[in-house]
Amino acid sequence: MPIAYRIDHDKRLVVARGYGLFSPGDVFDYQTTAWSDPGLAGYDELIDMTHVTEVSLPSAQRIQELASVAARMDVATVRSRFAIVAPTDLAYGLGRMFKVYREADERGSKQVGVFRTLDEALPFLGLTQAPEFPPLPPGIVAQKV
Repeated sequence: MPIAYRIDHDKRLVVARGYGLFSPGDVFDYQTTAWSDPGLAGYDELIDMTHVTEVSLPSAQRIQELASVAARMDVATVRSRFAIVAPTDLAYGLGRMFKVYREADERGSKQVGVFRTLDEALPFLGLTQAPEFPPLPPGIVAQKV
């Protein structure tokens, strides 16, 4: 799965980073794996797409399905924030589409923000400095975040 993530319980934050070829299946796998833990209810989320080298273009319907799955996993009484760092035009556009579908779903309780840089996303999450990101797998060259 080309999404690595770590949970920062002190900050109540799930930090994820995509890398390499990014497909809709990878995102569904991440969503259902990382967020199946009910102990994460109310945690904020940060996903960084800086290291994604290629995106397997999903259909609008697939993005809507992902937004629906994500909203269904929320706890309605607990508000949280989800920041997507998407530096490329394609990733940014897909993130914005996800945001619209996610926030239109009445079951969702996460506020979604889509940003070009990590520095723009941090204030949205109430952070003053970058969290510790999960390590990239061997062979993936780190880009400036």
